[in-house]
Amino acid sequence: MALVLTTASVPVGERLASWQDALGGALASTAVSPRHDGPFDGRVTTGRLGYLRIATIEADAQQVRRTNPRRTDTVPADDGVAVGVQTAGTATLVQGGRRVFVDEGDLMVYDTARSFSLDFPRRFALRVVHLPRRAVGLPQEELGRVTGTAIPGREGLGALMANFLTSVTVSAPPWAPAAATRLAMGMVDLFGTLADERIRRASARETRPGEHLVLRVRGHIDENLGDPGLSPQTVAAAHHISVRYLHRLFEKEGVTVARLIQQRRLARCARELTRSDASAPTVSAVAQRWGFADPAHFSRVFRAAYGLSPREWRGTRGALLPTG
Repeated sequence: MALVLTTASVPVGERLASWQDALGGALASTAVSPRHDGPFDGRVTTGRLGYLRIATIEADAQQVRRTNPRRTDTVPADDGVAVGVQTAGTATLVQGGRRVFVDEGDLMVYDTARSFSLDFPRRFALRVVHLPRRAVGLPQEELGRVTGTAIPGREGLGALMANFLTSVTVSAPPWAPAAATRLAMGMVDLFGTLADERIRRASARETRPGEHLVLRVRGHIDENLGDPGLSPQTVAAAHHISVRYLHRLFEKEGVTVARLIQQRRLARCARELTRSDASAPTVSAVAQRWGFADPAHFSRVFRAAYGLSPREWRGTRGALLPTG
């Protein structure tokens, strides 16, 4: 990792402005307010892991706010999801109507294209990885259920993510490009698995009596996306209910069963199409793997959902890779 800034080398009167610029590159364009008087001390180091940006931040107590978000349909390619592990101190994250406490060792997840605030009440250390939006491949609705959250970092997938993130930001060796890209893909895949788990847990907490069948249907759909024959008819049959009753169950979900199947398939395809190693499958192979039997139909619905053809989407990965 390359040292970007230590305030010790900056005149006292210029430290805050210099720090704000450096923090903007590590987190997002933000406004910073120190929580105490006197000289401010902080250090930011940044680097790359394949197509991911990583950063380590150590600094005095402060409040950080991002208040100029862009519309999600015009977000630049470098905006996406930030995942941080709080290695020292604590923080309070506010985003999307949520206010969460982040303890030492916990993970925080926030969307860099939306308003957020971070309050660090005392000196802290934070390690952050930025996952490009297109690499994550989650629909905005699902992304909104994962961001603005804190995740315990001492057990389960949270512990795996925290350990992985810490290990690649501490004295990282000069990874060969192929190794760095594979590690980046592993980080994105691990986050995708963690996000899926969090979304399911959130859905279970929000479930009202009588809605458990909807959760079972959603789980069945996710487990059978690769079956090109998956349809409302086969879903209803698997749960021993009529198609009419299945549609009635989903009236309050804001999406039809057929549309849900398509959305989940497209999300899996979008995530897999960001792979850039030599063994990456072809576009048609990805489509077939996730249940799209007709390549032309897949291309049409993918463009309608993401604004790019599958090949154009895959081509954007080149812009995510470091040039050095």
